[in-house]
Amino acid sequence: MTRLTADAHVHSEWSWDAGSDPASAGAMRRICERAVTIGLPAVVFTEHLDFEDAWRADDGDIGDHAQKYVDGTGHVRLPRFDVEGYLDAIGRCRRDFADLRILTGVEYGQPHLWDAKAAALLSSGAIDRVNGSLHMLAFEGGDRTEPTTLYRYRHAHDVMNAYLEEIPLMVAGSDSFAVFTHIDYAVRSWPVATAGPFDPYDFEEGFRTAMRAIAESERALEMNTRRLWPWIPQWWAEEGGRAVSFGSDAHQAEGLASNFPEAMAMVEYFGFRPGSRPEDFWTR
Repeated sequence: MTRLTADAHVHSEWSWDAGSDPASAGAMRRICERAVTIGLPAVVFTEHLDFEDAWRADDGDIGDHAQKYVDGTGHVRLPRFDVEGYLDAIGRCRRDFADLRILTGVEYGQPHLWDAKAAALLSSGAIDRVNGSLHMLAFEGGDRTEPTTLYRYRHAHDVMNAYLEEIPLMVAGSDSFAVFTHIDYAVRSWPVATAGPFDPYDFEEGFRTAMRAIAESERALEMNTRRLWPWIPQWWAEEGGRAVSFGSDAHQAEGLASNFPEAMAMVEYFGFRPGSRPEDFWTR
């Protein structure tokens, strides 16, 4: 049986969108228990690190977990990441699950806009892995918002192209992250009812341009296993990508390492091989 690789994109109660109260929830512990049960050798808890003062969200565009952060103007105002509480929880889990490799991490949103605010944490040595995410795009009135909201106001192709065009800007604008996560993020909320089924070949040039920028910066691309797209590792390899990371993007124990055997086989087909440690990038 093939040994699982590390799940390097996992959220616990210390992420604002996990839907739990950090004072009482035990999601991190349950995830560690699940990792031991399924034979996962390593997990990286990449909690959300967001510095957006506020972002626009129309009704129905966000889940129940975020509704409590919406103010009277229709903007989401997020709590700050409790670094001390998170690190304490990591320490307890490392003591209690000594045979499981547990790494610290953040999923850092829009790093090209916020590196000055993140510098102290990211230079402290406390964080093992920094995943860079693009969740927000420019909106009217100086606001930023998620693609799911933008699809209500703009043609779907324009939103997708705007997302892909922002990726090289993010790569060029920040040296703080090692992995670009879920390059298909804007596809998650693709409006099938109005735009029809998503066809990646309609945006092949944009995806390839974004991948080249990531590859030239010598960063890894995440194989986000929420949905497996064979064209992602294929185009990544063809555009010079040398490293991949695997992430389930799980927010609860049940989603840990979802679809990993299939994702590992798919990436291996395109020439990527595991490193010596389970948390190492797969390289070619």
